[in-house]
Amino acid sequence: MEEKARFAVGLDIGTSTTRAVMGTIGHDGKISVVGFGEVPSEGLRRGIVKELMSPPRVIDTCLRAVEGMSGLEVNDAAVNINGSHIGSTKVDGMIAVGVADHEITDEDINRIAEAAVAGKIPANREILSLVPYEYVLDGQGGIKEPFGMHGARLELRANVISALSPDCENIHKACEAGNLHVRLLEPSVVAASRVIVTNTQKENGVGLVDMGSATTGVAIFDEGELQFTGVVPIGSNDITNDLATVLKTVPEVAEEIKIRFASAKFGSSDKDIVIKRGREEYRFRREEVDEVVEARLEEIFEGVRKLLKHAGYDKRLPEGLILVGGGSKLRDIEIYARNQVELAVRLGKPEGILGVSEEIMKPEYATAIGLMFADAEYQENNKGSVLDGIMNGKKQKKPKGEGFLSMLLQKFK
Repeated sequence: MEEKARFAVGLDIGTSTTRAVMGTIGHDGKISVVGFGEVPSEGLRRGIVKELMSPPRVIDTCLRAVEGMSGLEVNDAAVNINGSHIGSTKVDGMIAVGVADHEITDEDINRIAEAAVAGKIPANREILSLVPYEYVLDGQGGIKEPFGMHGARLELRANVISALSPDCENIHKACEAGNLHVRLLEPSVVAASRVIVTNTQKENGVGLVDMGSATTGVAIFDEGELQFTGVVPIGSNDITNDLATVLKTVPEVAEEIKIRFASAKFGSSDKDIVIKRGREEYRFRREEVDEVVEARLEEIFEGVRKLLKHAGYDKRLPEGLILVGGGSKLRDIEIYARNQVELAVRLGKPEGILGVSEEIMKPEYATAIGLMFADAEYQENNKGSVLDGIMNGKKQKKPKGEGFLSMLLQKFK
């Protein structure tokens, strides 16, 4: 019997724009994009769902665009979560697994994970992922995968990414009302890293900065693992709103100024900015625009710098920072960022995606594409539970008794 085709879907619910990407998963594991959609968002503020009436309509409209392009029905997806409530917590734990010749099993790995997080994560927070840094078996450290090894005492050092439970629940509710089952939640910046940051960069030490419309996410990788993630509650729309206020114009004109004329290389020109709309002509002083943009960018990257300091990586990332998201399209932004954070800075965009991908090879699509890859990875590590969710039109549920850690840690077998 011929094996059913498999599909993966990523849904990026942003404050200003909601984007979705669908791809087919080949027998070789490679993904080809077959559909995507993009619609204006409603009902979110600073990445957080604030009311449950509008987001379901937005989600449904976006997914219908994907279905129209792909000819396939979408029922399940990996979905992003955003907001300054997302945080990282370093945890550790130790368990006795038996006599010296005991072979480490899945049950032991689950037990040590549960021991490591016990009492470390507040009850009002939901664990999104657990990233093992190191296992120690009978005093021998530096172990990445203890499965099958022999020993009597197992220890774990790990990083737990968590978010406030009410905000997670609101995303689930909004998606369910939009006829979508959430396979997993992943922070926006972590999802973007899947298609932006290379393994070499993660090993050497690199930071990813996702400059969204209302928030700026930061993820730090070192020694091959995610070391920290956090969110600055300021984004590129704040620049637009500041321009509209200071220049006494409407947001549409302010957005055009930002996109067409604003630059992070301040003082490079003294010519007035002129915008024509029909018979109307708007004229603005370049110096005034520069002052507004610089003030807000300074605030954004001061927030990024604080997160780097908090994580212990200020000025010590050999691979520097990579900028993605719609805000990274501001001209000369990498020059300004380099001076502010005193690190190497480059722009990133998704690369090497197969299929109808030219239109989505943009920095603002990094999160949606990364979520599509997260969905494919989830399916690969959870065969028999949700593999056919997209194809058979049925909303799949997790089997009863399947705990989060048990499901998550399958990927580390």
